[in-house]
Amino acid sequence: MDAVEAYILDRPAVEQAVLDYLYPLIMAQPGMSAKIRYNIPFFYCRSWVCYTNPRAGGIELAFLRGLELSNEQGLLQSRGRKMVAGVIYHRTEDIREEPLLEVLAEALLLDEQVTRKKW
Repeated sequence: MDAVEAYILDRPAVEQAVLDYLYPLIMAQPGMSAKIRYNIPFFYCRSWVCYTNPRAGGIELAFLRGLELSNEQGLLQSRGRKMVAGVIYHRTEDIREEPLLEVLAEALLLDEQVTRKKW
């Protein structure tokens, strides 16, 4: 069991269910890795792509360069942040997989433009 899996097992049931759904979905992306940073899971390829963070009884999936993404799916909200945008999931039924995978794919395309690894 890696550190991220241990983190997921240590979360309350509702958060754990959402993380159990998101973690394999994110990790299935080509070149994706995960580490615990700042006490939460961060996912990266060439640079940090996204992270999951407990928020108001749910889990926020936040993209570090979220405001650079097209957000054609309407999933992401900046909540006043200058770079980061994310979506909060309160239960697994809230997760619309196809639009989420589209946002994730776009974030990975943006990540490919990073000239060197920054983690």
